[in-house]
Amino acid sequence: MQEQYQPPYIEEDEIDLRELFSTIWGNKWKIIFLSILITSLALVYALTKPNSYASNTILILKEQSKPSLGGGAAALASMAGISLGGSGSSIDVGALFKNLINDYAFNRDVLTRNHLVQKLSDEAMESERVYVLNGQEMKRDIAKFFGSKKEDKDKEEMLFDTFKKMKDILSISTDKESGAITLSATLEDRVLAKELVNTYLKEMSDYIKRLDLKEIDEQKVYYENELADTTSLDLKSNLTELISALVKKKVLSQAGEFYMVKQLTKPEVAYIKDKTKPKRGLIIVVAFITSIILGIFMVFFGEFLKNSKENGKEEYEEKERESEMSF
Repeated sequence: MQEQYQPPYIEEDEIDLRELFSTIWGNKWKIIFLSILITSLALVYALTKPNSYASNTILILKEQSKPSLGGGAAALASMAGISLGGSGSSIDVGALFKNLINDYAFNRDVLTRNHLVQKLSDEAMESERVYVLNGQEMKRDIAKFFGSKKEDKDKEEMLFDTFKKMKDILSISTDKESGAITLSATLEDRVLAKELVNTYLKEMSDYIKRLDLKEIDEQKVYYENELADTTSLDLKSNLTELISALVKKKVLSQAGEFYMVKQLTKPEVAYIKDKTKPKRGLIIVVAFITSIILGIFMVFFGEFLKNSKENGKEEYEEKERESEMSF
């Protein structure tokens, strides 16, 4: 009778929960000390970090009437790639605004024109910051103790640093259902946050308007030249109608405070208790939990090193005994 094959027995290491708990309990004071230390540091950090406040405006797209064109003029406009209708139907204004906020050339002009490098400096914003526990003197003492000093930067470097800071301050979001666009600024200075929303809304609106008006003027000049050169009465009629539509679009674009959009809500200076950051309670809870996990890890890592050292010592002593016996 053929014997049934049995796989070889492989001894597996089993985790002894009692031993693990005993190790943790034996080192509980180390874990507690580390937790108190890290949580205390997190508490000091949370209390000395100034509040940040948000100011925002909600924008909706303007409903612009589409200039009426005859069949020939409409076909001509379509072939030329000219849009004479409302901007909201074909242009994602929210995406346009996001691209402008991430564009350094545009921001460089805005920052320079509105003196935002100076306004966003730590010295300028310090008087408007709100602390639970003001740690500025502590930070200055630490910087003085370690001998750190503020580096002198040239104008271009300061502009680029402010541009990077501005990308974190400003945010654009679009509601897909309503199409409403929210432009928001989050900053430690409540008053400056509101100013930034107004400034960037005006700057972005004017920038897009200038580009569109420049394109309209170029198209108008081109079609006026074509109108002067053509002898076809039908083409003259279509070009005249097309030029008229461009003029109407230019006139309509001048109406309203902002181009393509209008404000549903205006930005306000946030109430002093209505902070957005920091989440002090969350910081302390996360630090406490992390410190416990880190403490347990360090205890087991220490035990691992200790056991490795003892095993290495035992192996060394065993080899020494075997060496003596061989003699």
